[in-house]
Amino acid sequence: MEGKLVNELQVEVLTFTKNKLEVKLRGEGHTILNLLVSELNSDPRVVAAYRVEHPLLDVVYLHVTTEGDLSPLKALEEAVHRLNEKLSSLRSQLLEAFPNLKG
Repeated sequence: MEGKLVNELQVEVLTFTKNKLEVKLRGEGHTILNLLVSELNSDPRVVAAYRVEHPLLDVVYLHVTTEGDLSPLKALEEAVHRLNEKLSSLRSQLLEAFPNLKG
């Protein structure tokens, strides 16, 4: 029996201004959003948070507010890029530590 490894992510933009982004996400929960919000908040120009509508529903709201000329979309792009680099590094280290793993 084949399982679906990745949920289909649906994004609905609720608010998008020069310094504020609010999106409604279906198909993700705490796992990715906690990681993303933590990375967003590592930038002192960004304040980010998320909330789960209800534990039994697959709906999460992401809020990103930025300062100055940094757009929330650019902040999101930069955070995803940094996470990608960190996760790629982790993958490389795991493959080196466990050579029998398939890449």
